[in-house]
Amino acid sequence: MKKPLAGVLLALLLTGAAAAPAVASVPQDTVAQAPAVAVDFAGTVALSNCSGSVVRTPSSLPSDPALVLSNGHCLESGFPAAGEVVKDQRSTRSFSLLNSSGSKVGTLRADKISYATMTDTDIAIYRLTKSYAQIQSQYGISALTLDGSRPTAGSAIKVVSGYWKRIYSCAIDGFVHRLKEGQWTWKDSVRYTSSCDTIGGTSGSPVIDTATGKVVAVNNTGNESGESCTVNNPCEVAEDGTVTVRQGINYAQQTYTIVPCVGPGNVIDLNRAGCVLPKP
Repeated sequence: MKKPLAGVLLALLLTGAAAAPAVASVPQDTVAQAPAVAVDFAGTVALSNCSGSVVRTPSSLPSDPALVLSNGHCLESGFPAAGEVVKDQRSTRSFSLLNSSGSKVGTLRADKISYATMTDTDIAIYRLTKSYAQIQSQYGISALTLDGSRPTAGSAIKVVSGYWKRIYSCAIDGFVHRLKEGQWTWKDSVRYTSSCDTIGGTSGSPVIDTATGKVVAVNNTGNESGESCTVNNPCEVAEDGTVTVRQGINYAQQTYTIVPCVGPGNVIDLNRAGCVLPKP
């Protein structure tokens, strides 16, 4: 999982970025296509240990309390256990809000964790004390929009890390039936092509489709040392049970499944039609 790890900062200073083998099934010219939408840091946030972004659904209103999306494993209380769901838990966590150039323009604060889990997916959704309209008025920053449709293989994407103020460019290499890491298992995960060589601290970064500018996934892990199914070394499990290890390759969790679960007022309602997120 892509939280900051010991030695990451030193490694960055010495080598610039972690290397990754060229394991990809999508032609590299797909990745090199010019993006249709300019992607920058506006709307992303830095947490104390991870990255994140201010997000809205297609039906969110300017007056709704704003939401921040990150990973379940980035919670201030630590990793949720397999099968655990956090719902409507009080939080006062703060987030550094970034503008398009990656400069901090303000501090946002949560009043609760609306939803978080590491089961089937790896997400945390915080509710903020300010509305989208208030953030726009005070800081001139708009929220990123969650795409309500499933992404497609080969799509050009950017992974935008507010923690490191760094943007990674690659494509969706494919989808993983089950991604297993330690005690956790995630469904239908996004696998990147090798140029998205994300590192510790990039956890929770929004994955943005460059054709639409919408968030299609949230960055969460990668296989660091070639081990199989251990922490920081996820393995891919196919429908027939075949296990594949791809050292240096990184992954994200799709976010279109969040959209049906968000009701009026940005309330997370797990009983809404089409909502398949795990329940407590």
